[in-house]
Amino acid sequence: MRQFIASATLLIACSALVAGDAASGPSTANPGLHYWYELPANPTPQTIEVDVCVYGGTPGGVGAAVQTHRLGKSAALAVFRRHVGGLTSSGLTAVDLGKKESIGGMAAEFLDRMGKWSGFRSADAEKNFRAMLDEAKVPVYFEHRLKSVEKDGNRITALVFENGNRIVAKTFIDATYEGDLLAMAGVSFHVGREDNSVYGETINGYFLADKHQFKFPVDPYRTIGDPSSGLLPGISAEPPRPRGSGDKELQAYCFRMWLVKAENGTPFPKPANYNRDDYALLLRYLTTKPDFPWSWTYASGPVKLNVGDCNNAGPVSLDYIGASKEWPEADYAKREQIFQNHVTYQQGMMWFLANDEAVAPEIRAKVSAFGLPKDQFQETGGWAHDLYVREGRRMVSDYVMTQADCTSKRVPEDSVGLASYTMDSHHTSRVVVDGKVVAEGNVEVSVPKPYPVSYRALVPKETECANLLVPVAVSSSHMAFGSIRMEPVFMLLGQSAATAASLAIDGNTTVQKVDYAKLKERLLADKQRLAWE
Repeated sequence: MRQFIASATLLIACSALVAGDAASGPSTANPGLHYWYELPANPTPQTIEVDVCVYGGTPGGVGAAVQTHRLGKSAALAVFRRHVGGLTSSGLTAVDLGKKESIGGMAAEFLDRMGKWSGFRSADAEKNFRAMLDEAKVPVYFEHRLKSVEKDGNRITALVFENGNRIVAKTFIDATYEGDLLAMAGVSFHVGREDNSVYGETINGYFLADKHQFKFPVDPYRTIGDPSSGLLPGISAEPPRPRGSGDKELQAYCFRMWLVKAENGTPFPKPANYNRDDYALLLRYLTTKPDFPWSWTYASGPVKLNVGDCNNAGPVSLDYIGASKEWPEADYAKREQIFQNHVTYQQGMMWFLANDEAVAPEIRAKVSAFGLPKDQFQETGGWAHDLYVREGRRMVSDYVMTQADCTSKRVPEDSVGLASYTMDSHHTSRVVVDGKVVAEGNVEVSVPKPYPVSYRALVPKETECANLLVPVAVSSSHMAFGSIRMEPVFMLLGQSAATAASLAIDGNTTVQKVDYAKLKERLLADKQRLAWE
């Protein structure tokens, strides 16, 4: 028997909100700026039965849940925290489109609803995501943190959440940035950078970057010229390694800040655990060449600073290099610690730039001209609520997207959508080379044209799981994922995954054995773009 959300009592008992009902608030009184926090015990755990269970509130999750209902199937969208839309609803609104014309299906529909395809407000983005869910009558279960996965052989039967609720379904979709569901389901994955030799690539692995690099030589030691004084914080003591060698390093995370002019906002806060020493390397960079003409853009940094979506720029900036590599496989409590470390580092950096007297007056004035918005992210004091998890686990299935796919040297025949953005990775570390600090890991290599994402990259090996689809943590190398990992692509792949899930249910078959001809026919009918003309 299916149990549907039917009353305010059940809403509270499930710690769930129906999409669009933002005013109801969370089940905890004041979550503040957190990733994870302990919820009160649920006295009446529920079991919800649907055709498709989608886990993850990213654009891929929204696209999957909405498409499932449009196809006449029932779906439940379980969301870890309190928001839908992932990073698109949390500051990342200078959308990385790649080739705009390659984006189709529900992703194009959403961007059309926004009225423009880039540069919109996060609050408006979430409003439209919620509206799409509401129009499709998708029940959304907020603050549902995955605890365990129940399986029967190679099939998932139910997801169990920390609050005791269970969702039973025929097919499941992992739409998390981290690949949490696929990992708990026993599906193969990889974290970090592969050696170039693994997939015959040339730009994967260890790489001393030429972009977002120091603009002039900077001494790495606490006492200039004295190695015995130790390294400044944020610099690795490990010697440089061979180019292209694999490791467990991750490109750095940050928060995408949405800023306004100071007179319209609030000043950057000084975090409680502020540590001025965290910015010793930044100060060294700013003072080594005092007359350097900082542009406050991607061209030189030290921050991309403007009204609207702001991002990392340069080798010492918003990215907390080296601090996020434990995130993908960490438990929720550890992730909360990492999350708070990023909050402290980035808020502290902005406060430092705006207030520390060692910083040049003109730089302080430039940063102080901006502030946090009063009309967005109100529950978190104007600070974006989600950490930008640029890369987590990546599934390893029978088809792995690689540099060859991105460069169209290999073209799969089972396309479920196009990607077209640059193969992009942020820095992973800073090292010392010839007595100077050098940033390592940034790669930006364009693709010649939009290329197809293989359906096989969305499904696990059948022996591992026969009823799971993965439209976000897709089967891909580090460098291929660097191109695929764009929010509109996640949304269109979520739509394609849900279409395949529906066909698998109709055909009483595994997701691996879905008839691709039927899948392609439906995707084209829904205005997906599967080949670049």
